[in-house]
Amino acid sequence: MANYLDFEKNIKQLDEDIINARIRGDDEAVVILNRNLEKEIAKTYKGLDEYQRLALARHPDRPYTLDYVRALFSDTKEIHGDRAFKDDTSIVCFLGYIGGKKVVIIGEQKGRGTKYKIMRNFGMPHPEGYRKALRVARLAEKFEIPIVFFVDTPGAYPGIGAEERGQGEAIARNLAELATLRTRTISIVIGEGGSGGALAIGVADRFAMLKNSVFSVISPEGCAAILWNDPAKVQAATKAMQITADELKAQGLIDTVIDEPINGAHRDKQGAAQFVGDYIVSELNELEKYSIDEVISQRMERILNKGSFTS
Repeated sequence: MANYLDFEKNIKQLDEDIINARIRGDDEAVVILNRNLEKEIAKTYKGLDEYQRLALARHPDRPYTLDYVRALFSDTKEIHGDRAFKDDTSIVCFLGYIGGKKVVIIGEQKGRGTKYKIMRNFGMPHPEGYRKALRVARLAEKFEIPIVFFVDTPGAYPGIGAEERGQGEAIARNLAELATLRTRTISIVIGEGGSGGALAIGVADRFAMLKNSVFSVISPEGCAAILWNDPAKVQAATKAMQITADELKAQGLIDTVIDEPINGAHRDKQGAAQFVGDYIVSELNELEKYSIDEVISQRMERILNKGSFTS
């Protein structure tokens, strides 16, 4: 059963009308309603504001990392565990192929339905998840295999156990070591990129975001609570924080905004996967033009040139 956001109510009504027309066998009505649906979709998604894009980034039907793995990569083999504590299922790692190229895939995975949300810890990694990601990244480096990161998390898990096992250290180590990793890397925000939990697998040679994804240092709810002591001001916080893909591209903080189907990735998963797959193959081909020393030099230059400061 499809999920609809508040601003998609007209789309929901048309979807229901189309289903009813098909049940009645009224083919002429189906054609007319489909035409109206296309117009409504174009109208609805053309003028989305920042808060609506945040809602799309969190949409429960939006494709997750495993959806992209299944749609884009062939001959995949999953890699488990950090070899120290346990296998954190909120981060998944695979070896596979895309466009004839061998790659390692590392991504944050949310779950669908109560059982799998709990299993994946709602996409919030523990420190062992980040250590698993780094272990697999080091394997990729050893065998000179490019890495594709998929970022999709509300943030690193803030529980007591995670803090006791060194959550901050695990994230900081990933930031430092991925910056100098001797293999080609691509990172893509496919949904929600929250805080250090996203940054921990966000250091790469190419950093991109899907059109309706977000990337922020804190959730808008957290920002509203801290600045105004009022979580209800989440819409104002979302606008002020400038966390959408287009805004971050304009500030030079990301490299590319990857298009989505006009009706959003949640309504056309295959179309979204095609856009993502084309981007990955194109950027891998581009990175292969440079030696690994040149790649690392360019990566460091990009990282050090982020942001602005005054002396």
